[in-house]
Amino acid sequence: MRVAVVHLSGPVFAALADGDLAAASAVAPVPLPPGFADPGWAAVWGMRAAQVAADPAVAAWVTGAVRDLDSGLVVGRAGFHGPPDRGMVEIGYAVLPEHRRRGYARAALAALLDRSHREPDVRVVRLSIAPHNTASQAVARPFGFRVVGEQVDEVDGPEVVYERDA
Repeated sequence: MRVAVVHLSGPVFAALADGDLAAASAVAPVPLPPGFADPGWAAVWGMRAAQVAADPAVAAWVTGAVRDLDSGLVVGRAGFHGPPDRGMVEIGYAVLPEHRRRGYARAALAALLDRSHREPDVRVVRLSIAPHNTASQAVARPFGFRVVGEQVDEVDGPEVVYERDA
């Protein structure tokens, strides 16, 4: 499975945060599927829009579109929560329901881990996964993540925190 995480821009994030898929698609580097306008994803787009508005360089780090390089389809989103912070980056990923259970999340995670390995400022990679999200736990397991704690995210609720060396 070959995927690329395609960076999105501030205007794309802002339009998606507003639920305007047509406006986002007009300025996106890849065709965005309807699932990107899902109201459940609006909080992520709003966060990313604010981050990129504050610092446009952040767009090269944060959530992008996961594109299947063979079919050209955008199948989900993945990226870092931001640039390295004291040597640590956190990865987030989500695959659209119609593309799940095909290896896309694992391929996106592998691509992001490969990038983190090449980045000299990254020493630790983190994932935060809801305790009941067994699918995401299964995606992370083969990559050598270890449990380092728990937290309560204000948006996502309770999470188990996993880390590994970059």
